[in-house]
Amino acid sequence: MHTLMVVSGGLLLLVTFLWFGSLWGNDAAALALAAKVFVPVWLVVSLVNLWVGVSHAGYSVRDELPVLLIVFAIPAAVAAVAAWHFGHS
Repeated sequence: MHTLMVVSGGLLLLVTFLWFGSLWGNDAAALALAAKVFVPVWLVVSLVNLWVGVSHAGYSVRDELPVLLIVFAIPAAVAAVAAWHFGHS
């Protein structure tokens, strides 16, 4: 359940980035840039989630690595599709 909430939070954060991208410049290039900037920010957030799971929840790094992959990959993949879509518009 926690993983689903974190992935959902990542998707909401991506929407927020795209919204701010539309405010910065009302063109597809600004939206593509916002989606690209989201990915490293989301990587940091995902790594913090891994650290919390290891240091506070008591999971091992080996247990948390597959969760990190899921938590990072789904919003990052959606961001990549958005960047590609807006980059080709």
